[in-house]
Amino acid sequence: MPELPEVETTLRGIAPHIEGKTVEAVILRQSKLRWQVNPDLGEILSGRQVLSCGRRAKYLLIRFQTGVLLIHLGMSGSLRIFTPSDGRIGRPDRHDHVDIVFSDGTVMRYRDPRKFGAILWYEGIEEHHPLLEKLGPEPLLEAFCTDYLYAGLKAQKRAVKLALMDNAVVVGVGNIYANESLFRAGISPRRPANRLKKKECALLVETVKAVLRRAIETGGSTLRDFVDSDGKSGYFQQEYTVYGRHNQPCPRCGGLIVKETLGQRGTFYCPNCQK
Repeated sequence: MPELPEVETTLRGIAPHIEGKTVEAVILRQSKLRWQVNPDLGEILSGRQVLSCGRRAKYLLIRFQTGVLLIHLGMSGSLRIFTPSDGRIGRPDRHDHVDIVFSDGTVMRYRDPRKFGAILWYEGIEEHHPLLEKLGPEPLLEAFCTDYLYAGLKAQKRAVKLALMDNAVVVGVGNIYANESLFRAGISPRRPANRLKKKECALLVETVKAVLRRAIETGGSTLRDFVDSDGKSGYFQQEYTVYGRHNQPCPRCGGLIVKETLGQRGTFYCPNCQK
């Protein structure tokens, strides 16, 4: 599943191509995604100008004067940009479900083999959308800080990794980046969240930010289906220290990386280095 760095990479890829442009048409080939795509989307967006593009958690936000288009990439979704000059638009295949065509000929194409993503139109204040209003802070902003995390974990007896992956605590720290952040902080993913000391919370905040920033710099992680807006794969997977390295040597101590299941997700850590 594309995680926050992949979504941020996608945002940075599409925004320069569509901001300020006017929608000419929407081609809807498949409306049955995770939630039904509004069949009137073409009529709603036609003639409307994209004011700005943004991101909240793993949701891409394309803002118009009359509302906002929320796009979630689901398990296998991706967005591609085609321009009249590159000659790559070609014929869509069966997994290319939605095209947003702009007046200058630019096309933004949504592709989703598993059809678990979402394209939702909302005419209210975006912060009040039911999918956004209860989300925790963005991990790369100042609101995600030592005092916030320490206070938020005090009453939580569940494993710290599960708390870190909870969007009500902090958004966008998915499975890969939770594994990597906890390893770099030297904290066992199995530790009860309320057992973390304040200095450990400070270190965890620091490592989460560093891991996510590095992942964004390298274009995210390659998860079978993910491609960025140019069709290129991310390269952060080349820097994994524990994720996917079951029974391989720990880069710090040389002991073997262990794999367990927490919250139905594969959890990788070093029992020697993470306490």
